[in-house]
Amino acid sequence: QVQLVESGGGLVQAGGSLSLSCAASGSFVSVNVMGWYRQAPGKKREMVATITQDGRTNYADSVKGRFTISRDNAKNTVYLRMNSLKPEDTAEYYCNGQIKFRIGGGLYDQWGQGTQVTVSS
Repeated sequence: QVQLVESGGGLVQAGGSLSLSCAASGSFVSVNVMGWYRQAPGKKREMVATITQDGRTNYADSVKGRFTISRDNAKNTVYLRMNSLKPEDTAEYYCNGQIKFRIGGGLYDQWGQGTQVTVSS
């Protein structure tokens, strides 16, 4: 069993910053791609940023230049630094990890429980 536990959400004024973190724990071999997704009320869940094990990153156009994703492979942890936050960044943020449970096995998507980010204008 694997758990992804997020932390760091909260309320911030527009223009402010927040940092999120997500740690994977449990019984597994490795975590492949890790990422952050978000879902605002009435909207579909969307990708915010992803990062591979070797550090290649991908960002949604809406957050490029403002958000930075990073990871610590030794700790199976992914981070999201969010600067210059806008009210439209308000959403529930979810951590995702592609988990390899055994050597030679496939990859399975695991999700965290979500953490709320609210940006006031």
